[in-house]
Amino acid sequence: MTVRTIRWGILGTGKIAKAFATALKETPDAVLAAVASRSVDSATAFVGEHGSHELTKSHGSYQALADDPDVDAIYIATPHPMHRENALMCLNAGKHVLVEKAFTVNRREAQDIVALAREKKLFAMEAMWTRFQPAVLEAKRIVASGEIGTVATVQGDFGFDAPVDPEHRLFNPALGGGSLLDLGIYPLSIAAYFLGPVKSVQAVGQLAPTGVDLQCTFALQHENGGLAACTASLAARTPGEFTISGSKGFVRLHGRFHNTEEVTVELDDGNRRTVRKPRIGNGYAHEIIEVNRCLRAGLTESPVMPLDETLALMGVLDEIRRQIGVAYDADR
Repeated sequence: MTVRTIRWGILGTGKIAKAFATALKETPDAVLAAVASRSVDSATAFVGEHGSHELTKSHGSYQALADDPDVDAIYIATPHPMHRENALMCLNAGKHVLVEKAFTVNRREAQDIVALAREKKLFAMEAMWTRFQPAVLEAKRIVASGEIGTVATVQGDFGFDAPVDPEHRLFNPALGGGSLLDLGIYPLSIAAYFLGPVKSVQAVGQLAPTGVDLQCTFALQHENGGLAACTASLAARTPGEFTISGSKGFVRLHGRFHNTEEVTVELDDGNRRTVRKPRIGNGYAHEIIEVNRCLRAGLTESPVMPLDETLALMGVLDEIRRQIGVAYDADR
């Protein structure tokens, strides 16, 4: 049986686009069909490094990529504030979209993308690649097995020291800067993955001189009663661990949990083991494989990262920003 090759386009040529292009080479039955930048020279240079001159087209505008008949799905790799405009353009051109996280800068923008994708009956997903990592799936399996008992709390952190540069996207409010949308979304999303929908949130933050959050800590209460404690920081190199704790023990994703290859289980009875679950290449291939699976099955959403959950979590991010005093132009 022949498996249909999914023809991918990449919109944007930054660091994350390069990582995605690398992963495409490691993904079965997928090909990088086209790349778009705001200049054809930039797109051509990207193809020279990450694509194939024989197979990959270079487009000097995002619209040209959206209109390319030889592209099935488009990965949107631009800064957060451009996601809404870029995704709507691609959907209006009949393309499926994988939108880099954060999906947008606020829930209102996310709703626009979701509404259009559903109206057009096209696939759309937030590129929360962590949910598809083998180690995270193994942790999910362990939790579901009941080995650590009833899960009551999770803790997660993600941080590194980034010297404040007002022009860098991490600190520039015009580019959706701040620790929350770039880093805090990881522990937030994984907390919801293990504990379910968020009922309420309490947050504190420290702002950078540019007005975005230098770091923030937030506590979640989930609808099932479970609690989560999460921290994101651009001022400190944190352990990068995520721990799911239950009545009989805990499961820990460690060594930068968002793309770790190891899971440790420790139980009340003293038993402790570490399970290694290697990822493919740099880890991005797993989300691509999921999108390809959904497209071949005729699905317009992934059951692992459904659109309603993306909307709900964007709402939580909005509330955290409200509490710590961070606003973007798109909020007006």
